Amino acid sequence: MVKFAVLGCGVVGSGVVELFEKNKALIEKRCGQSLEMGYILDLRDFPDRPYGNKVVKSLDVILADPEVKVVAECMGGTEPAFTFVKSCLEAGKSVATSNKELVAAKGDILLQTAKEHNVNFFFEASVGGAIPIIRPLHKCLAANDFTAIAGILNGTTNFILNKMIKENMDFSTALALAQEKGYAEKDPTADVEGHDACRKICILSSLAFGKHVYPESVYTKGIREVELKDVELASELGYTIKLIARVQRLENGKILPTVMPMVVEEDNLLSQVNGVYNAVMVRGDGISKAMFYGRGAGKFPTASAVLGDMIEEVQLDHTIPSQTWENVNSTDFIEDFAAFTAKRYVRTTGAQAADLTAVFGQLTGTTLNTADGETVFITDTAMNAADVSAAEEKLAAKGIKVLAQYPVLVS
Repeated sequence: MVKFAVLGCGVVGSGVVELFEKNKALIEKRCGQSLEMGYILDLRDFPDRPYGNKVVKSLDVILADPEVKVVAECMGGTEPAFTFVKSCLEAGKSVATSNKELVAAKGDILLQTAKEHNVNFFFEASVGGAIPIIRPLHKCLAANDFTAIAGILNGTTNFILNKMIKENMDFSTALALAQEKGYAEKDPTADVEGHDACRKICILSSLAFGKHVYPESVYTKGIREVELKDVELASELGYTIKLIARVQRLENGKILPTVMPMVVEEDNLLSQVNGVYNAVMVRGDGISKAMFYGRGAGKFPTASAVLGDMIEEVQLDHTIPSQTWENVNSTDFIEDFAAFTAKRYVRTTGAQAADLTAVFGQLTGTTLNTADGETVFITDTAMNAADVSAAEEKLAAKGIKVLAQYPVLVS
């Protein structure tokens, strides 16, 4: 018989407990042995819940029990989660977590600690909730040389943009609706400013390319400035605006991770990902590309992924060598955002075709002239940030202002 402990009994932690109790017989059958929930670490008491008698206030109780082999960390944040998880690993207990902030900031240290103590630190739930993506990257797709990963990794922003696209809501109204439905926190900064998606692309980048990528190295821009007008006009051109987290390996061998709103062609599968769903597109030399899709958050979807990790950890008596990455002190392997190039969606004040051709070259795609005298188009050539700035200066000299521009995703 193996005991497990749960650190934190909030939304995800309580989901882990409840899903385990609901499917206990099935989980034990798949583990190949009996399991018992030993402890729940929380500062609160839960006298009215069936598991109220399992609550302890000190991690030391869990660390001292040799029968506890696996721990689910569901606290969130970096501290005290980092200290607690590291202590569990050092005590010979494997850990499964849903905490993307912890993995993005301290994953390299915790993976090394797990290796040193012949246990495992798993984090399937940290990126896509119920979507299996971590395990496929280091197991099912392990024979591939990865070249790029792009995805919709935040359900809150996808819900907001979807409401803007489908129901013509402005950003503020769509955000308020997301908060009303519980998809967005009272303080939605981490979602709408792109920080949540940034942490997730850090984890995917680290695993796919073998070196720890910190959030500070990722160019990150959220959706707060996305206007309903651009959502509508992009749709007329055959594109959808999505918050895309992406990493690409460049020809020089460096990687370039980014998070920002991008316009996505409507025949791209990512453009069809709606509501609170997430999706990840992986490119590799063996698979060409593969897409993973499902609910990216929620109490039971996330708990499902945590328990999946715990089941595997119970079965293992050694550290998995493939789920790891290198601890590095340099960011030399990460390219500066200045090197990012893409075709651009551009909206300007009224412009003549000759003015646009003089700045952007021949435009063979659709160009729209709106009822209020603005012009919208997709450039034929890829541009970097310096190119965009230079184009804006040339147009300004002609009395033309760039009102909005977004890079075009090439999947």
